[in-house]
Amino acid sequence: MKLLSSSLLMLIASFLIAAPIKPIKKKVDAATSKIEWVAAKVTGKHNGEVKVKSGTIEVDGNKLVGGSFVVDMTSLTVLDLQGGGKDKLEGHLKSDDFFSTAKFAEASLTITKVTAKAMAGDYMVDGDLTIKGIKQPVKFEAKIAGNTATATIKVDRTKFDIKYRSGNFFQDLGDKMINDDFDLVVSLAY
Repeated sequence: MKLLSSSLLMLIASFLIAAPIKPIKKKVDAATSKIEWVAAKVTGKHNGEVKVKSGTIEVDGNKLVGGSFVVDMTSLTVLDLQGGGKDKLEGHLKSDDFFSTAKFAEASLTITKVTAKAMAGDYMVDGDLTIKGIKQPVKFEAKIAGNTATATIKVDRTKFDIKYRSGNFFQDLGDKMINDDFDLVVSLAY
């Protein structure tokens, strides 16, 4: 009897150890999360913000395993200008030359693969970024510290049909050329 109960305990213990733990989805706190954009041109750069609308971060214990978030593109603001210059640039960025926010009010990112790096809390992330209804793969480094996930995502705007003053599509722009790449500096609290 003792042998049977020991064997049964060993079987149960091995099942519990081998059973996969289901990742936990943690809701992103949109009010305290932040996404800053930084874009450069020949004569300087601009920066601003867009607001997180919703999202989840998936963790297994304290390890990042997945997630997704939605951005309210109509919230796009410019931070480095004031007054008429600010209003003009915000309007232009929301126009069809750039993000077409009247037609495409949301953008999103869905994580498709997470690879842990050597340093605890550091990851290489693959995902699908959707802007203007166009989905493109992206790859970036992310960090988890406490209840915050941070990353800087480099985006090639031309892959999302944003070609305004791109040197790859227009000749002789001179100092009116705008760089194709811009950065999204993401901080998601959950």
